[in-house]
Amino acid sequence: MSAETTLLILGATGDLTSRLLLPALAQLLTLEPHRRVRLRGAGREDWDDARWRETVRRSFEAGGNGTAFEAVADTTYERADITDPADLRRLLADHDGRLALYFAVPPAVAKAACEALVTLEIPAGTVLALEKPFGIDQATARELNATVARLVPEEQVFRIDHFLGRSTTLNLLGVRFANRVFAPVWRAQDIESVVIRYDESLGLEGRAGYYDKAGALADMIQSHLLQVMAIVAMEPPATLHERDFRDATSAVLRATRVWGDDPARASRRARYTAGTVGERALPAYADEEGVDPTRDTETLAELVCEVVTDRWAGVPFRLRSGKALPEKKGEVVVTFRRVNHVPDGLTGPAPGSVLRFSLGPDHMDLELNVNGGDDPFELERATIGADLGEGALKAYGEVLSGILDADAILSVRGDAAEESWRIVDPVLAAWRAGEVPLEEYAAGSLGPDGWPALP
Repeated sequence: MSAETTLLILGATGDLTSRLLLPALAQLLTLEPHRRVRLRGAGREDWDDARWRETVRRSFEAGGNGTAFEAVADTTYERADITDPADLRRLLADHDGRLALYFAVPPAVAKAACEALVTLEIPAGTVLALEKPFGIDQATARELNATVARLVPEEQVFRIDHFLGRSTTLNLLGVRFANRVFAPVWRAQDIESVVIRYDESLGLEGRAGYYDKAGALADMIQSHLLQVMAIVAMEPPATLHERDFRDATSAVLRATRVWGDDPARASRRARYTAGTVGERALPAYADEEGVDPTRDTETLAELVCEVVTDRWAGVPFRLRSGKALPEKKGEVVVTFRRVNHVPDGLTGPAPGSVLRFSLGPDHMDLELNVNGGDDPFELERATIGADLGEGALKAYGEVLSGILDADAILSVRGDAAEESWRIVDPVLAAWRAGEVPLEEYAAGSLGPDGWPALP
């Protein structure tokens, strides 16, 4: 039976807690009823235990796992200012087993809370779980890491990236490393390009307070997509234990540079104007409530990188993400090089094969050149598809499982967080200097005219 853990959610009254964390915890406890978890909530709101318990119960039911509520039915809530050392001391004193602190608060509040924790004695084995962004550039990420390092060892710090808990991201490992048909050709000599994209059909959805200061590059590419790229490009680790796995992904990020060391030519940015996505009419981003149009915040960003290693040098990794696009679509697309020679007598084009991983629904397609059905000497394109295991747990369930087990494999290590900012900082500087124009695209379109099409 697992050791008991006290999960203390700081910022328990917020949307993140009720919409994502609590439903994920319900799913985890339903699938793994042997777990003994004591749940506590803390926040600035003047709630009592009864209101908190009702919030937990409703969130568990919304996640379809209402029966799991019995496992945490004695959960309690405390009103507290988590930036106040006195309040934090009181919260830290009440725990059973290992203590896991989940900072479900804005980054600035989490940073202030960590600074307050430096003055206190942290219970041995305490786990800290921090939501992105981890700083706003490399310097602030390094500063935050230095503060956290004074609190607990690095392996007890969980910088949350729920993309690392996605089953499709994890399925990349099995396809890459357990199949001889792919393992020997996962290299620059055989791969022409890699595209990692995440399109959202949603607009701002009331998130101006955060998004208008971040934008698509910092919100998605700097964090999520660079981490996915690191899994695609990493060297085969000896094991999938936390240290080996994160050593391998961090090595990729250390070797990554903006394509041609030219951030202006290797990046694009745009923001949406008024349009229609499906049947929903969206206003222009600049007209959304809470947006400051003078910030020139991008809602669509593209960055081309190179992993400067023997395995990958010369292969462009194109990372792209945006809002108000025609459909929600996340995928990793690996395009292989054309064969060196097609025998005379076979007619028709023979483009490189394409391996495509869909990031939900979990699916893999391999596009191949095959002999035609009517004329066996004429090449046609065929697609072989396979549904991939979705995994028993949703992304945040995987994240919580790691936190409760103190297994940091699916979290971002401190050096990786700093390296991700190092990669994009020159791009942000070029944008601030006006070296890359802020283009426009109508909501519901594929993006600005003239942007290269994705495979």
